[in-house]
Amino acid sequence: MEHRVLTEEIIFRGAGGDLIQGFLARPLDSTSHGSMVVIHHMPGYDEPTKEIAYRFARHGYATLMPNLYWRQAPGAEPSDAAAAVRAQGGVPDSQLIDDVAGAAAYLRGQDWSNGKVGVIGYCSGGRQSFLAACSAPFDAAVDCYGAFVVAAPPEGSPLTVRPVIDRAPDLNAPLLGLFGREDSYPSPHEVEELDRELTRLGKRHEFHSYEGAGHAFFNVASPSYRPEAANDGWQRIFAFLGRELTA
Repeated sequence: MEHRVLTEEIIFRGAGGDLIQGFLARPLDSTSHGSMVVIHHMPGYDEPTKEIAYRFARHGYATLMPNLYWRQAPGAEPSDAAAAVRAQGGVPDSQLIDDVAGAAAYLRGQDWSNGKVGVIGYCSGGRQSFLAACSAPFDAAVDCYGAFVVAAPPEGSPLTVRPVIDRAPDLNAPLLGLFGREDSYPSPHEVEELDRELTRLGKRHEFHSYEGAGHAFFNVASPSYRPEAANDGWQRIFAFLGRELTA
């Protein structure tokens, strides 16, 4: 069943009590809903990622996407804000964790919330989704081809982030991982290493890797888009969230 949706730009409290921008999309009915925090990809707080938030809301999940680049470039075009953040080596992990936790707290505090919140991210956001679920209370997490969870960025990369596989013992939510076998960041070897570590730790997780798909196979605006993998991935996401975020 698809829902009528309200979308709006809001201001909420993130890291350090800072007021930051977010895109909120929520079902318009009187029912309480599970919620999602959507972490945007490296190109920033852009229309394609807002469409993802809108899609979750149509399927019954109140969704908030924080603008992680708001401090560096408030009001700037997404491409300009992304360039400014790349020049600084990316969003600091501590800021990311608290901004995402702030988004989750905002969602839980609304009268249309059932109290359960998941987090999802794509590309750099996939790593950040994993990190958030190791650092703050979430009820579900989805990692879509998150790079640099297991291995460091290659030499010359503008990002200064470090691997976060050492945080795996702190993972406090079931994790769905969706990956492309033709991807280099993360490579199939890195996906297998993360799978083994989560299995060793007894962490509940479910990984799927798609043949013929590389990085960003969900991105409909990119030549990397693979409809068969993306459609199957969306079905798995909504099945997973239906199990984990239903009151």
